Amino acid sequence: MAKHVLLCPPEYFDVIDQKNPYMAGRLPVDREKAQRQWQALRTALEEAGCEVETIAPVPDLEDMVFAANQVFVGFHEGIGKFIVPSRMVHDSRRREVPFYVDWYRQRGFKIIEVEIGNEHLEGHGDLIWHPDWSRIYAGYGFRSTQSGVEKFRDAMSKLGIPVIPLHLVDRYCYHLDTCLCPLNDEAALIYPGAYAAESLATLREYWNRIYELTADEAHRFMGNGIVANGRYLTPHLTPHLAAILSQEGLAPVVIDTSEFEKSGGSLFCMKASLP
Repeated sequence: MAKHVLLCPPEYFDVIDQKNPYMAGRLPVDREKAQRQWQALRTALEEAGCEVETIAPVPDLEDMVFAANQVFVGFHEGIGKFIVPSRMVHDSRRREVPFYVDWYRQRGFKIIEVEIGNEHLEGHGDLIWHPDWSRIYAGYGFRSTQSGVEKFRDAMSKLGIPVIPLHLVDRYCYHLDTCLCPLNDEAALIYPGAYAAESLATLREYWNRIYELTADEAHRFMGNGIVANGRYLTPHLTPHLAAILSQEGLAPVVIDTSEFEKSGGSLFCMKASLP
């Protein structure tokens, strides 16, 4: 699934304030260890056959390393490669968006501006393509707002792309990418406790095979993995997750993200998939 990705080196990564429950302890970041962990992710992606590009980090933008959030990246036969810029909840993260938009603009991506007013939309943190690009799953409740998702859905409908809104209710799963990970066109990892009942029922309709993570597995970011060329990159591995991956023909690759987990993020958060 991941073949061409964008990463941002963690040169200025830090935990400065509390944006999610994982940051409550304000644990100090080991910069050298974070750099080693980021390099391990890059190496694992390259070994899986992915082309890796990078965007230059910017001083005082400590969360810029989480390259999944600043824009939504897509492809449409009619307009080609496009992005939808995010409107992040936290001001420090909003300042990241222009740098990412410029990076994509310089590479020929069409910019689709969605007028969402004072609502919020947080890129691939909450907006996840089905692997066959037939639809987009859209989480809301903690970062992206319901109205923000609805405005995004209206914009995508003009391109003929369905958007499936999903209401998140677990504050530790504040982004959809912590509790939904497509494994292939037919199967997905989910954490059911992250969803309102109606949204959970809706989500189940779109997959032939659903595998359920436990709360502990989800809160340790095991659903925040990356599928790449028959491999599943994950920060942790339990026998339960290993059995699921085996059923879907995926080999686990464990990559320590302990420094980034202090900020409430892991592997999927740290990359943007490019068409």
